[in-house]
Amino acid sequence: MRIAAVEAIAVDIPLSRNFGGSTYSVLKRSTVITRLRTSDGLTSSVYNGDNRAHGMQIAQLIENDLFSVINGLSIFERERAWDRMFALTHAAGDRKLLLEAIACVDCAIWDLTGRALGKSVRELLGGYTDRLPIISIGGYYMPGKTHADIAREIEAYRDAGMAGCKFKVGGLSPEEDAARVAVARKAAGDDFILCVDANRGWTAEDAIRFARLVEPQQIRWFEEPCHWYDDAAQMARVRQSTTIPVTAGQCEITSHAIRRLVEARAVDLVNYDASEGGGVTDWLRAASLCRAAGIAMAHHEEAQIASHLLAAVPHGTYAECFADPARDPVWQQMWANRPPVRDGMMEVSTEPGFGIRLDDDMIRRYRTN
Repeated sequence: MRIAAVEAIAVDIPLSRNFGGSTYSVLKRSTVITRLRTSDGLTSSVYNGDNRAHGMQIAQLIENDLFSVINGLSIFERERAWDRMFALTHAAGDRKLLLEAIACVDCAIWDLTGRALGKSVRELLGGYTDRLPIISIGGYYMPGKTHADIAREIEAYRDAGMAGCKFKVGGLSPEEDAARVAVARKAAGDDFILCVDANRGWTAEDAIRFARLVEPQQIRWFEEPCHWYDDAAQMARVRQSTTIPVTAGQCEITSHAIRRLVEARAVDLVNYDASEGGGVTDWLRAASLCRAAGIAMAHHEEAQIASHLLAAVPHGTYAECFADPARDPVWQQMWANRPPVRDGMMEVSTEPGFGIRLDDDMIRRYRTN
């Protein structure tokens, strides 16, 4: 079964309002669909990425640059395909963009492998469990949003079957955000998982002050607490100053960068994103590093991919999604056969590959290339 053709589709779906965190805005739901075909007629069905600002450029990289170096390879030559694609980064102007494109193709190859063998990706990677706790990302900053609105939002996540929430902080003072978290905890109850995510919004000093204020709120982890420019060293300081576990990795694009976080003793959990880095193949390298170091694996969003990865390894934690229907029409509608979420748990697809079926009408309506 050899790689013979590819189609990459960029999708942009406008959102009804801004779902922003401390350092960014989200006005559309964007992703890239990769349909890689073999000489035997097998076709992948995967999508990667949430807020793809350059979806059309990624699609062009897939169809032109990446396909040209893997055309004709067997789908079982994953490492050879990955090395050929990654070699293009040595001369690339925008390595992050190229790694996102590599992730799309690598995930498509894993999808084809599973389809060819009649096994899910979860089974191919280790098959540790077949279901995961799932948490919703939320707590967004919006004009006029009150503490009562926060409480209603958290209650809505519980009603949607979520096991917890990853709550946005870092956009206000430590004291103001600590007050918001206290409201969320009261609304959620003690049995609800509550994580906080500053999106690199604070200095180490502010992050430490915030962490000490919210320690009584049973926080599962403190994600990306510190500014981007020296975050490993700053996070190590935060980690030494609080009992709350520190999480990072979603902004990294290689397993080598994950190794540096581990060596800096900056993290208790790693949420390396297979859609931002080099796909499943490089995520597995990062997961192996973390397993040896006693560090748990999370994953930044992308439950359609992440559920298989996290369920395959013994140190996986939670799948993430956007339970608010207005935030993620791909999760809510375009992923046509999404596994059910019940009582805080997400079933992992047992169909071959990633087992993803997509709504073709939505794709036609929102494709941009």
